[in-house]
Amino acid sequence: MSTPLMRQYRKIKAQYPDAIVLFRMGDFYETFEEDAKITAKVLGIALTRRANGAAADVPLAGFPHHALETYLPKLVKAGYKVAICEQLEDPKFAKGIVKRDVIEIVTPGVVISDKLLDNRVNNFVCALFFKSDKVGVAFADVSTGEFYATEVKIDDLPNLLDTITPSEILYSKSLKNVVEQVLEKTQIKPFLTKLEDWVFKYDYAFEILTNHFQTQSLKGFGIDEFELGIISAGAILHYLQETQRAKLSHIRKISRYDTGDYMTLDPATKRNLEITVSYSGETAYGTLFSVIDKTQTPMGARLLKKWVLRPLRKLEPIQKRLEAVKELYENQELRKELYKILGEIGDLERLISRIAIRAHLPGTTGRANPRDMINLKESLKKIPKIKSLLANSKSDTLQKISKFLNPLTDVISLIELAIVDDPPATVADGGVIKDGYNAELDELRYITKSSKEFIANLQQKERERTGIPSLKIDYNSVFGYYIEVTKTHLDKVPPDYIRKQTLVNAERFITPELKEYEEKIFTAEEKISALEAELFNQVREKISEHTEAIQKNAQLIAMLDCFVSLAEVAVENNYTCPIVDDGDVIEIKDGRHPVVEKILPPGEKFVPNSVYLDNSENQILIITGPNMSGKSVFLRQVGLIVLLAQIGSFVPASYARVGIVDRIFTRVGASDNIAGGESTFLVEMHEMANILNNATPKSLILLDEVGRGTSTFDGISIAWAITEYIHENPKLRAKTIFATHYHELNELAELYPRIKNFKADVREVGDKVIFLHKIVPGYADHSYGIEVAKMAGLPKEVTERAKEILANLEQKELTPQGKVKKKISKEVLMQKFQISLFELNDDRLRQEILNLDIDNMTPLQALLKLQELRGRIKNGDL
Repeated sequence: MSTPLMRQYRKIKAQYPDAIVLFRMGDFYETFEEDAKITAKVLGIALTRRANGAAADVPLAGFPHHALETYLPKLVKAGYKVAICEQLEDPKFAKGIVKRDVIEIVTPGVVISDKLLDNRVNNFVCALFFKSDKVGVAFADVSTGEFYATEVKIDDLPNLLDTITPSEILYSKSLKNVVEQVLEKTQIKPFLTKLEDWVFKYDYAFEILTNHFQTQSLKGFGIDEFELGIISAGAILHYLQETQRAKLSHIRKISRYDTGDYMTLDPATKRNLEITVSYSGETAYGTLFSVIDKTQTPMGARLLKKWVLRPLRKLEPIQKRLEAVKELYENQELRKELYKILGEIGDLERLISRIAIRAHLPGTTGRANPRDMINLKESLKKIPKIKSLLANSKSDTLQKISKFLNPLTDVISLIELAIVDDPPATVADGGVIKDGYNAELDELRYITKSSKEFIANLQQKERERTGIPSLKIDYNSVFGYYIEVTKTHLDKVPPDYIRKQTLVNAERFITPELKEYEEKIFTAEEKISALEAELFNQVREKISEHTEAIQKNAQLIAMLDCFVSLAEVAVENNYTCPIVDDGDVIEIKDGRHPVVEKILPPGEKFVPNSVYLDNSENQILIITGPNMSGKSVFLRQVGLIVLLAQIGSFVPASYARVGIVDRIFTRVGASDNIAGGESTFLVEMHEMANILNNATPKSLILLDEVGRGTSTFDGISIAWAITEYIHENPKLRAKTIFATHYHELNELAELYPRIKNFKADVREVGDKVIFLHKIVPGYADHSYGIEVAKMAGLPKEVTERAKEILANLEQKELTPQGKVKKKISKEVLMQKFQISLFELNDDRLRQEILNLDIDNMTPLQALLKLQELRGRIKNGDL
């Protein structure tokens, strides 16, 4: 037979079979059976055993309840769902076994605690529902109250998931295979949670959403047309209610996520441009975000990351942002004042979320702690100063921030009156509510503080009343308070004394007055604890009424923080305000790579470069030149400058004009997907297929070494055909920069009007090559690979032998026009290209033909020579 405690545990565990149950027992959280084995291993704590009645001993592992914030993150980060089971009554007053229940389920995507969150990154849980070629997508951050819904084509889902990077994905259990196939195309590795199919029903979703928001329909949120999105949103809300076991009053709205408002950045582009994660995927150092993030608040950092991953595609909001950044850029005093104030503001979004979440189980106080209240108060106190500083702004956006920020003086006053200035970490620690806030609490505190004085006065009074000078009043845990009289004075004991214990030399007594006071003292501490929790919850409830206003303040302050950050970066790094319009020109003068220029070794100066692209004359730039000459940096800096302009930032250049692009595509470097059975070349071709199938005349394509993963002739052929296709396909014709070692591609500029040749300039001094890192008109006919190999430290014997081999190959090099590059007419080139460029693959035959002295041959000699060559070919001599 199991013990009553284990029966209670197993009943609760049966409700949460997929979670580790942290079972509160007094001052400890305990885990049992398989949960204990996992917990002991993950946390590195001892695995012991607990007697379980007549049954065998049960594996046990636990830790002190006050260490929850230390151990819980380890379990969640290890990929486990954790159910926190609390005692719902005081064991001292429990009749039978203490009542317990789960008050919260913590998963990677549903987290409130600061210890489990990166305060500069959103933590989204996402739900997916598939139907035909469309998918409903909803995602929410319970720690901030953000909630979004949309619908996309299934082919666009991987890009969207890579943008929002959810920590957890919910799906209908019947669609597991579809979800796994989609995730194979993404860079994320979320925690996966399957829900019952009935959760993903439209009627249920509509009902749970309208009940939560207390509306008749969802039209007011702009998502009523997203049937699949509504289904996914309903699944998320269902899951949040199940895991949080609380009223989620901080989730005040659901917003339409319109993908058409933002530039789409596919995973390859985000990786190649190193926007928020370095190419290695292990660090944020060396990323664009690390350079432009000077935000002072957590919500500002989260918003800036959204901006940089979702550049705008509409002109007006871009110009509004630039206008705000420009004013802060030009007004140093204002910028510095705001920068300082923002640094003193806490995470308003997550503070109000914890405060607003209301526990629905008795004996619990929700997610907020007293220090959250003080942090909120001190943050709100900064708002009047911000409003004052921005009141006379020229920028319409800054004026609106000043206008709509709400000082919330009622909230500040309430916290000032109710909560002590330096409260303990939890309400249970006591001493949270200020003296003077509640009369009953003040009286109870007086009782506890005056108990020693009362006992001393009572003792003196009893000595005088009885005439016993040695009489004393004392306390122990068995009898409580008692009066002790030595046997010498027993004859003086008054009749109202009640004997409780006889000792060798004394007797112990109690009186009705003493026991009455004892009970008052004993219950005062318990009453204080319960009353403080009640008063704290009342304060929390009153503040929760202002949730929407506080969230609005958080959004406005986050936006301001982003503007200040971008202005500060622009000043610090000498950026300029770009001209952004709806035209098709991208013109950048003296452009610089925003990251590379910051990480150059001391003493080295970044060499700026200019570029001009349009759709009419300068559509495709072919960039040739050696390795290490700056081609790849040039490509990336153009992409990053365009991206910065479209988030509303100043850019690293002396001048920039950017016609809005709808997408930036990149094909850079060599990588493979061994786990997926994809070679380097196949990965490269997948990326090119994505570009050619999705780019438009409004897109920007950045290509670095297409075709290098296969044989030389195959690679050149593919690169040539791709470039022709981009130029000639009227549905594509995107602005393109193509860096390549295939010098043969320079001939395309002779064939097509919108293709131009550029090269990375170098200087040869003796046997050394000096890289100038300058992109100039023209084309290179050397890659200088051997010189780069020498710089890398290859043995001299290897590089010398490589020179010999190269010289031999160059003598026999097959190019469209032979060894010497000449400018010839387009008509002649087109005739030559009627034959495949690489059909002439017999070096010996070709050399013989080249060696013929045609000018001094008679017609008969020429015919005889042709007959000879023909015969030798037939005999296999050539």
